[in-house]
Amino acid sequence: MPFDASSGTSLARASSDGSPLGSVRMTEGGAARAGYGRVMLKLSGEAFAPADAEYGINTDATSLVARQLAEIVDLGVQPAVTVGGGNIFRGRQAPNIGRNRADYMGMLATVMNALALQDALEKIHVTTRVQTAIAMTQIAEPFMPLRARRHLEKGRVVIFAAWLGVPYFSTDTCAAQRALEIGADALLKGTKVDGVYDADPYVDPRASRFDSIRYVDVLKEGYQVMDATAVSLCMENALPIIVFDLRNEGNIRRVVTGEPIGTLVHGGVA
Repeated sequence: MPFDASSGTSLARASSDGSPLGSVRMTEGGAARAGYGRVMLKLSGEAFAPADAEYGINTDATSLVARQLAEIVDLGVQPAVTVGGGNIFRGRQAPNIGRNRADYMGMLATVMNALALQDALEKIHVTTRVQTAIAMTQIAEPFMPLRARRHLEKGRVVIFAAWLGVPYFSTDTCAAQRALEIGADALLKGTKVDGVYDADPYVDPRASRFDSIRYVDVLKEGYQVMDATAVSLCMENALPIIVFDLRNEGNIRRVVTGEPIGTLVHGGVA
């Protein structure tokens, strides 16, 4: 839960139903839902692209994310963000480029998205810091966990770019690892679908959405939540994952205040 070191007081705020952020509530299915004080938001590159295209950086899309982040900052929540770069360059799909170099190119794409999000946030007066795993001190800070925590405590949004700084690891894994390093209460994955389904809802109209699902079932069934490394890391450290539709205004607030939207991935009973 957030804590103001200067005053010695808790920064917890009330959620939409009056309970404090950080308090656990139960959904109808029995899985725990909570209000979260510090969160990691994982964004794919698609979150920055135009609604009708997969590529490019779109002002409206970026502003939508920024407004939602500003809304939860105003609640006293401490958000960090890990960004992908697939709207600019997808390393794994690069033709005739070695995987190592292609992954580094993908890392640079994430820095572009991070700077675009920083610009959108600061235009609405939200103080922001970008930290990168590859040193580029003219435009961003190097990744430093203790400094990132301090920024969050001061009410700044921290954006992580350039993955973990090494190839062969996805932004999903980076988000999980960074979330653990900064002491996040939950890992939020904002996507273009409203949760985890047992089939692709864009292909199969009979696909059914889960309100909650266990980590082990995600891994066993191969559901497309995050890559297996990221899910395993969250499972080992009991870090809940919430998958939700980012495109609906206000959904980040709904997630952090404990409303049962999207899908909760957890380690409890089924």
